[in-house]
Order: sequence, then C-alpha cells, then structure tokens
Amino acid sequence: MIFNSINGKNWEFKTFDHNDVKKFRENYSLDEIVAKLLAIRKDQIKNLDLFLNPTIKNLLPNPNQLKDMEKAVDRTFDCIEKKLPIGVFGDYDVDGATSTALLIKYFSQLKMKIKPYIPDRKTEGYGPSKNGFNSLINFGAKIIFTVDCGTSSFDQIDETNKKNVDVIVLDHHQSDIKLPNAYAIVNPNRFDDLSNLKYLCAAGVCFMFLVALNKKLREENWFKNNNVDEPDILNFLDLVSLGTVCDVVPLIDLNRAIVKQGLKIFKKRKNLGLKTLYDLCKIESKPTVHDLGFILGPRINAGGRVGKSSHGTELLICESPQKAYQIANDLNNYNKERQNIELILSQKINEEVKKYHNQPVLILSGENWHEGVIGIVAARIKDKFNKPTILISVNKEIGKGSARSIVGFDIGTHIINAVQSGILQKGGGHKMAGGFSILKKNIPAFREFMIKKFEKNNKASSEIFLYLDTTIAPSALNIDFYKQVSSLGPYGSGNREPKFVIENLRVLKSNLIGKNHIKSLLYAKDGTTIKSFAWNAKNTPIESILQQSNKKLFTVAGKMHLNEWKGKENIEFIIDDISIN
Repeated sequence: MIFNSINGKNWEFKTFDHNDVKKFRENYSLDEIVAKLLAIRKDQIKNLDLFLNPTIKNLLPNPNQLKDMEKAVDRTFDCIEKKLPIGVFGDYDVDGATSTALLIKYFSQLKMKIKPYIPDRKTEGYGPSKNGFNSLINFGAKIIFTVDCGTSSFDQIDETNKKNVDVIVLDHHQSDIKLPNAYAIVNPNRFDDLSNLKYLCAAGVCFMFLVALNKKLREENWFKNNNVDEPDILNFLDLVSLGTVCDVVPLIDLNRAIVKQGLKIFKKRKNLGLKTLYDLCKIESKPTVHDLGFILGPRINAGGRVGKSSHGTELLICESPQKAYQIANDLNNYNKERQNIELILSQKINEEVKKYHNQPVLILSGENWHEGVIGIVAARIKDKFNKPTILISVNKEIGKGSARSIVGFDIGTHIINAVQSGILQKGGGHKMAGGFSILKKNIPAFREFMIKKFEKNNKASSEIFLYLDTTIAPSALNIDFYKQVSSLGPYGSGNREPKFVIENLRVLKSNLIGKNHIKSLLYAKDGTTIKSFAWNAKNTPIESILQQSNKKLFTVAGKMHLNEWKGKENIEFIIDDISIN
C-alpha cells in the first residue's frame, strides 16, 4: 500500500527475515509480532539471551579495560588512605549532574571530605574554569575529578598541576590526538582507548570507575579496617540510568542493563531529590524511560539553562526534605521559564532558517540568543529538516555555538577538526552533539568548512523518513500486547521503540489539551475504539485531519503508550504522522 504522509515524510517499513520470525517464536515463546520486532533488530544484537534479559552481572565488563583506569583507582585509593580532601568539577547538564552526584554520594559514604563545583553556563562556560578549580583547591582538594568534561582542558589542567593537585578526568567526549597532562584520563572515546565502551555516557564511566575503586578497597580490606560499611553501588543506578537516558547514548550492551536495573531503583524512590521531583511532577505510574528523558531530565537541566547551574546536582545529593522541595520547585519554575524563552527564540529562528533552507548544514547566528536554549532549538530544527543544525549566540565579537546532528554526520569530530584548523577557538562533542566558541568574523568560514565536510563525507539523505516496524490491528492496543512489546525494552537511542501503522480509522471525538496537543477517540470498521494523542499538533497538518468534523478515512503511524491513572491502565496511541486514504 502507498502511504500519503500529510507531513511529507517517506513511510518505510523495516526489513526482516521470515525464517528468523519462526525461529524466535519457537525458541523464545514469543507472539508473532514481537518475534517480528526481534527479527528486525537482529543485526544490532550481539547476544539474544542477554538482549532479552540484560543484567549488570552478565554485561558488566572489566573496568580496567578502560585506559588509565588502574592509574585513576590507585591514585584515588592513596588519597582515601591518607584521608585527603577531594574535589569534583562537573558539567551543568544532566549527565554532569548525575556524574557529580555519583561521586559525592559514594565518597560521602566513605566519610571522605568532598566538595562539588558546577560552573555557571553564562559566565564560565563549558569545562574546567579558573574560578572552579581555585574554589576546589582552596577547599584543600588534593585530587580534582572532572566529570563529563576535561578531555580538552589543556591550560587549566597545566595550571592545576603546578599547584601539586592531580586531575583525574572521567569523561566520554571525543578527544584530539593530543591529550591534556592530567594524572589520568578515563574516557572510552579518547583516541587510544581500546575498551569498545564508546557508547557509555559520563555517568556510565563514573559507574565503571566506582566499580573498580570499590573492588580495590574491598581487596585491601579498607572497609573492615576503617569500620565503614561497603556502599552498594547498584543503589546508584537510578542516577546512572538518568544520565544515560538524558545524554541519548545508545541503549545497547551494558547501557541496557543500567537503564533496566536503574528503573527498578527509581521505583524504590531511594534518592530523596529524585523522589521529591517525581512527586512534584505528579507522576503516578511506575518510572519509564520517557519519564526520565522528557519529564525529570528537562527540569534537572533547567538550572544550567536559565537558573542556577548547581541546582541539578544539589537536588540529587540533597538529604533534607525541606531543601529538596525548595530546589525541586525552583527547577520546575526554571523549566517553565525555559519553555517560554525557547518558544520565543524558536519563532525568531524559524523565520531566519528560511534564508538557508537549501543548504545541507544549517548554521545560523544571532545577537544574544539565549545560550541555555539554543541547543534545544537546534535539535527541533534538526528534526524538522533532517539536517545538521548549528546555532550561534553572538555577544560583541565572540560567538557560543551549540550543534545537533543526524545519523551519518559526526559533528563532534568535525568541531574538533575546525578547532585544529584555527576556525574555532575551542570546542568538542560527540557524534550527535557538540559545542564551541568562535570569533564572529569566522562564522562564514565555519559555515563553508562544515558544508564541505558534509558534502565530502556524509551519506545522509535530506529526505525525511519515518521508519516503521509493522501494521497492527486496532484490537492489538491492549495491556497484554503492550507488555509483550515492552519485553524488548528498554527503548531509546540504539534500540528504538517500535512504531506501528493502524489503517482505516475515523474521528469519533477530538479535543485540544493544553495549548498545543490533541487528544482524540478514533474508531475502526470493526467497531474498535482507540484513544490517541498527538503532541504539539496544533496548527499542523495533523490538526486538520483530527478535527471532529472530518469524516474521511485515514491511517495513523506511531507508538503505544501505557497511561496509568488512579490504579487503572489503558493503552493510548501516540500519533507521529497520518496518511490520507
């Protein structure tokens, strides 16, 4: 059947081998469609049994595979033995906040003197700053950990070395061939690391470090000798899973186990700050990847974007109910402020992008665009046009840029190349996102540089595809089928949530929810009714189809969502696109 997308997308069904479907059904006692979903994913799965049952025990590799891990652990052990103060310098996003909180909570359980520092995005920018390091040195720190940053911080680390303070980098951003002179750089994305753990976020790297350190302390009988209870590192997986989901790293191998186990820890509500934020958001269902990525994550990020950068970390390490509520409430308000700023800036930039819509890489700049939201807006434009998008906020002669990319164009590597070429002052990132500083006069040269890189190396198409798994009957939207499909989760980057097609529907009832969303009741020829939801559909082609006055048949594409309310469960269909019959 030919589908006529109202959004101009090409609907394409993923391929699979029918023999695999039969084999998976028989070997794993799976439903026909679930076996089909597994067959579609077969090429990305190394071990089917571990994929279906991801556990930390079976998927945790030896942490010492990571280069410099043993050096980092030995130096830290020496610091613990001598009871020397420790500093932690973290980034202001969710991955940085969770990484910082991991170390703070672990070392606090060892009764170590430890202090975190989160830089202000606007006044200090990304990465180790002079003010931050001086604050930690004045505290008395003899080791400073940099988490989710530090791989490209040459000058500040050199200055710190002169003060006889060692820097240990725990990061995941891509590196140059030249590395800073830190005591240890534990980073699966450093050019000479052979661990095959490139998929880890910074929180994942910190988790691996704590596993190795905990093992060292146990082997040295440190816990027994010092009358300290050994921390249960698995209880920190709520933090690790939050960083993993929010940094949009692939949910493969160890990351799958981290998120699956982490959601169970979330459910136990052990972290006071997360529990408080969860309650404030009025989430009544058990935690999901969606909750982490789209409800909790944006609020923790909001402090670094428009409010107080340290708020996210402070919430995650907070032990006072009153303080936790105040911080959570602040973050919730910051998030509302961020949404308003984002809306205004999006409208402005959507007009500006029309001047460059024919270019393969969209690079736009403007005076004093809010640095805290340009990354979010860049991501939305990237999704809309399926093109790498870079937004630059210019203040006088200096620009701060935020980049978001598409599959097939490694934006982090190209930013590093631009730094090496002298076009950018500094910068870095990973395959799908990056940040940098640039002189205003160099923006045209940077645009030309990126377009050339795209045209030379990129294999991505400017066409917008909607990749679909299979067609299902309207009656398939039930709890049992949802649970069977969920058995292939957790879903996210690297293991995308299945997208289904349901044909020949009509509108029975439709309402606007909030300012931009549409909730509808649809019905099929067999009499089945479907509850559906379309995000941000107002003033889009989807709105015209979902109007109650529309009596024409249409086909929807999207995914299932479990809606839990006051103990009752029902399945909704989240509409991504519509095809007119």
